[in-house]
Amino acid sequence: IKTHLGEFCKYTSLNVLGMIGLSCYILADTFFVANGTGSNGLAALNIAIPAFSLIQGTGLMLGIGGATKYSIAKNQGLKEESNKAFTHSLYLGAIFAAAYMLMGIFLSSPISTLLGANNDIFEMCKNYLQILMIFAPAFIANNIILAFVRNDGAPQLSMAAMISGSIFNIIFDYIFIYPMKMGIFGAALATGFSPAVSLLILSIFFIKKHNNFKPIKCKFSLKFSLRIMSVGIPSLVTEISSGIVIFVFNIIMLQLLGNIGVAAYGIIANISIVVISIFTGVSQGIQPLISRYYGLNDKKTIKITLKYALITSIIIAIVVYGCLLLFSNPIVSAFNSENNSSLQVAAINGL
Repeated sequence: IKTHLGEFCKYTSLNVLGMIGLSCYILADTFFVANGTGSNGLAALNIAIPAFSLIQGTGLMLGIGGATKYSIAKNQGLKEESNKAFTHSLYLGAIFAAAYMLMGIFLSSPISTLLGANNDIFEMCKNYLQILMIFAPAFIANNIILAFVRNDGAPQLSMAAMISGSIFNIIFDYIFIYPMKMGIFGAALATGFSPAVSLLILSIFFIKKHNNFKPIKCKFSLKFSLRIMSVGIPSLVTEISSGIVIFVFNIIMLQLLGNIGVAAYGIIANISIVVISIFTGVSQGIQPLISRYYGLNDKKTIKITLKYALITSIIIAIVVYGCLLLFSNPIVSAFNSENNSSLQVAAINGL
């Protein structure tokens, strides 16, 4: 039991920290855009978040789905099957990334309108959305490689990569928005380059040849691809559901309170993304362990691991609830550079 608990703590803590780092991509943008461009910039950013949720969700679906298949096959001694899982995850990643890139290049204007951007924030929203979607290959590849490296026994490197990308984003958000005065375009650029930094860190794993997986020459199988996506689809649903909720609330807030309402909800939405990422970190932390025990047909340890995860999640929920209850005013103030009283009241009530 002590061994299982130690493994659980190691994988879960590293993944929670990493996921917090990953979620800070948009939170850092929110903070710097709010302070650099005011409530309109904050509203524009929040309008674009559902598109980011879709891209992230796709990467998580392919990463978690493919890595789960890989881990099970590896522990069953099926070397070719495990490499096939990685190869097909890359195939699918390339297809989705190309589609999102093309949408960003040619359809960013209608997508911005569809998501609810009005005349005051349309250009900012379009610019942010276009850059995010052009960088879709980096976001998707990062999520795939992170999952496979984690399942190959290197959760520390996965965490280091995610946090490095986040730190880069924070530093360059500041540089692009303040000294270089690039506004929301600079925020999008910093966010787009962040997964590339994470991938550079992950490349150490391949340079040192620690990897037990590699792309192989194999025919693309639609059936195998659907199996990967079916395993990873809960991760996609989690991200997309968040994006849909944000989209619906944006439309309602625009009608009730205008851009101020959207900006206030933007603060809430971004904090919720960070909180959800903590729970995602718990689930991603246990995933390599569950996949390994499943491959070894160790059902007892699967149940113990699930029990640890549920208890951990309940404790986290109570702590988060308490913190938001006690510190909602200073949290909102950090994003309210204009000291707008309407925004402050609405966001505090929302939190």
